[in-house]
Amino acid sequence: MKRDTARAIILTEDEKSIYLLYRKKKENNKLISYYAIPGGMIEKNETVEEAVKREIKEEFSVEVKLQGYLGKNKTKQGIDYHYHAKIISGVPKLGGEEKENNNEDNYYEIRKVTLKDLNKENMNILPINIEYIEKALKKDYKKI
Repeated sequence: MKRDTARAIILTEDEKSIYLLYRKKKENNKLISYYAIPGGMIEKNETVEEAVKREIKEEFSVEVKLQGYLGKNKTKQGIDYHYHAKIISGVPKLGGEEKENNNEDNYYEIRKVTLKDLNKENMNILPINIEYIEKALKKDYKKI
């Protein structure tokens, strides 16, 4: 079953760093690690905007204000909607399912990554995510 997701680019106040979700998991006895833009599934009877705010609150334990819509892309699972968001209250700390399911074989961590480190070869992040981060920096917002 296809499920759409809502994600948010969360830059620091000085816009020199970004908050990303670091994930390490075992898959077929192989350790895989990568960085992801926080967010998750859009629930039934929930708008995309409501979903992204709820997901960020669950995963990062913060309240956000949406600054603008950055666009969408199709995935195998459905459609990913991306927003630029600003923290309006709280300090990022792991929460929700990520905190509950955190263990040696399924590890989650919030990391603040400087923008200059985003393109390092040893950092596993999808190129499409870099594109959305660049759009957030330029405030290249789209109409929904």
